[in-house]
Parts: sequence; C-alpha cells; structure tokens
Amino acid sequence: MKIVALAAGIALGATFGGMPANAQKSADTLRIVLRDAVTNVDPYYNQLRTGLVIQHQSWDALVYRDPDTFGPKPLLATSWKIVDDMTIEFALRRGVKFHNGDAFSADDVVYTLNLVSAPDSKVSTPGNANWIDKAEKIDDFNVRVKLKKPTPAALEFFAMVLPIYPKAYREKVGADGYAKAPVGAGPYKITKVEAGQVDFERFADYYADSPKGKPAIGKLQVRFVPDAATEMTELLASRAEFIWNFNADQFDAVNRMPALQALRQESMRVGFIRFDTAGTTDANKPLTNVKVRQAIFHAIDREQIAKQLVQGGSRVPPAPCFPSQFGCDGEAAMKYPYDPAKAKALLAEAGFPNGFETELVTYVLPQWAASVQGYLNAVGIKAKISQLQVQALVQRCQQRGECPMDMGSWGSYSINDVSAVMPVFLGSGVDDHAKDAEIQKLVNDAGETMNADKRKSNYSAAIKLAMERAYWIPLHTYVTTYGLSKSLALTTYADEMPRFWLSKWN
Repeated sequence: MKIVALAAGIALGATFGGMPANAQKSADTLRIVLRDAVTNVDPYYNQLRTGLVIQHQSWDALVYRDPDTFGPKPLLATSWKIVDDMTIEFALRRGVKFHNGDAFSADDVVYTLNLVSAPDSKVSTPGNANWIDKAEKIDDFNVRVKLKKPTPAALEFFAMVLPIYPKAYREKVGADGYAKAPVGAGPYKITKVEAGQVDFERFADYYADSPKGKPAIGKLQVRFVPDAATEMTELLASRAEFIWNFNADQFDAVNRMPALQALRQESMRVGFIRFDTAGTTDANKPLTNVKVRQAIFHAIDREQIAKQLVQGGSRVPPAPCFPSQFGCDGEAAMKYPYDPAKAKALLAEAGFPNGFETELVTYVLPQWAASVQGYLNAVGIKAKISQLQVQALVQRCQQRGECPMDMGSWGSYSINDVSAVMPVFLGSGVDDHAKDAEIQKLVNDAGETMNADKRKSNYSAAIKLAMERAYWIPLHTYVTTYGLSKSLALTTYADEMPRFWLSKWN
C-alpha cells in the first residue's frame, strides 16, 4: 500500500510540478534528507553509512583515496614511507587548522590512533583500527605507526575510516561533549547537532592544497526521516535537494519530473542474509543444521531479486564479498542456483519436511524483505519479518543475540579488500554469528601476512568453507539510486560516497 501511495504521489508531483529549489540555491544551502539516523556523529562510534558520509564532509584523515582510481593521495599527511611490514612513517601537513582554530600536529595523530586502537576503546567497528599497535611522535610533523600485524590494506583504512581528532579539544570536552559539538579538519564544519538534524557550513580556513578542494556550496543541512516514503515526499515537496536509496521502481517516474533528476550507480555494498547458528532459542535451532541453511540458499531466486527489485545492473556476488575486492575468489565458492525442489529435499533430509517457523530481522526496503519471505514461504519456512531501524537491529543482533536470521547490507567502508568484510562476519568479532573456528583461523591468518599469494590462498579456503557451510548468503550488489533537484550538480562514485564538497549549483 505504501508503494502504491508513493507512486501516486510521484504522479501528482509530475502533474503539478515541484517548485525548483531556487530559494535554496540563493540561500546556498544544500538540503539532504536521509534514513538511518546517526545517534552519535563521532565517526568512530557509529557503524552507519550515513555516519561515514558525515565523517568525510567534516573530518580529514592522513590519506585521501582518489574516487576515480582508488589510488592513495596525501591529505593530512604529505607523504608516507613503508619502513617494513610492521611500520609506516607519515610526514604531516603544516599550516592545517581544525574547525575551532587549533593547529594540527603530530600530537593529534598520536592521540587519535592510540585512542581508537586501544582494546577498551569501544569503537563501533574495532577491526578498522585494532591492527594498530601504537603511534609514536617523531617530532611535531612526523609520526611513526607500529602495527600489530602486517596489514596490506593499511592505506585504505587510513583513508576511509581513520579520521583525526583534535587532541586538546576532545580531551577538554570529553567524549559526550565531542559528540554534541564535534570538531574536525575537513572541508565543512558542523555548526549544529540535534535530534534528527546536523548542520554544516563551509570551513573558511580549509587548506588550499587539499585534494578535496574548496567546497562550492556554502552550507549543508542533513535531516533524518524514518522511512523511504517520507524521504521521497520531502524531495517531491521541494524540501530536499538530495535523497538516495529510494525504491528502484520509482526511478523513471522521478526522472520524468521537470524539477528533478534520478541517477544510479552500482556500489561496493552487498546485501546479505546471515544466520545465528548458536541455537539458543527455538527460532535458531533449525538454522544450526547446515542442510537447512543450504535449503534457504536454494529457495531464494537471488538473480530475480537483483534484476527485478534492485535493478540498474545489480548482480549476485558469488562469494561473501564484493567482486572487485582483493581476495574475493568467486571460483572457490559453492554454487547455489535457485531450486525450490532441492530446497524442499534438503529440508526433509534435515528433519523439517513441513518446514518451520522463524524470524527475519531486517532494515532493508520492506518489499525486498517481503520477496525473501515469499520465497521461504514457498518451501515451507514461515518467516515473520521484524522491520527495524539500523541501530535497533544492531542492538538486537549484535548486543543481545536475538536474531535467528537477519537481512542487511555491508559496504566495507568502501575499502577494496576483503579484510574489510570477511573478518567482520567470519573472523571472531561481535558480528561473526557463525563462530566457526576453522574459518576464523583462515581469515585471521590471511590478515597477518603481506604475502599476496598466501592471503589469496587463505581467503579462498575460507570462502570455500563459508559457502559450503552456508553461514552468510550474498544476495545482490546494491545499486545506489539518487534523487536530486536539477539545481544540483553531483557526481556519483562506485564507493558509495557522496562528495558534497565537490558538488555545485547548476
């Protein structure tokens, strides 16, 4: 019913036409409406893509990753040297200011890296930093970083997920104060944080030789709404110039509207279904049986979901990773073609000839979850859908362990290496619901060598076992849909990062 109503709303908007956002263009404020509200804007203490988007507008890291080539470029560091497999030295940029006027130096880098890599840091994704042993100050503009283990993707992590704090300010206000009034060194400074909204303005003292460049648009306003329907309504009503990840079925209708444009781009994000194999509740117990999990694989027509629901060139990844990532060996993975008869036979072999009842916990678009529910129902598995916001799902699945089966997505923080996905879900962390010691060892060993051949071999072996044992179903790649005002010029990138600092008004 929501989809029908929303389609009618788009048709109505096309009839009457939304007013062009000339008023916002003259006010030089880009209004961005997103789902998945960030409860803590401190980039280390949220796990959301929306949090990563905010991070890259307002914080800078040591390294910048070129969005076209994925090659590393200097950002807060002007250069770096790989001393050995366990040591990287960074020369730092001089003359950089944080948003509060504090001067950037080695003290800020050492403070940040040592804080977030500490075992008791409580950061949302420990694997983004726990490979760092310690950072040491050589002098005011040179830092040595010692690693706990060889980390081939280190520069990717430094670029994407290790922004630098201002030491003096954060120590003064504390973690809670910093979340309420954050300070970074990026192209936009945050001027207001309140429930449901974050405001930014162009940082006048942003360093001129940054590869990010000086922003063309003066102000950003990010508002969070509860669902896709509200998000689309805001765009149609000319109360937003940017939304994304709306229902692909609305793509052509948005593009037909005179004041709007729709864009799409395949991203590194992978949709998945994950199983809790601990078997601590009645809903979990069938899922401890590998034949049941294999049956679920065969029950779902993943190709059809990618083609008909996600659309725009979505594909089914053959392995639990994005195909371009280093180590993502699709040839090693067991294949699961859509075969409901095979699914029913496997369920019978597992002792569930009449199926069973379970729960599917999710935050994805309701029609995507409903499609999976329909496929499961067709082979006798009655899956009740529990639709949650992302943070609520994380609390329930990760912190309370109350998700027999959950359906979500993972963008690997746009890091083009499987070390950003496989250790998270198959490497003994809090999101590893399989807890398979053999796979954990292969994954962890692959992360402790710089030898590319050994890494590939270990990851391939881990992929083979993970797919045979059916712990994590890669459903489809995501194709990000963007709904924009025609007053906005924005380039989309494969790493699912909207770079508002590169946007401008038409």
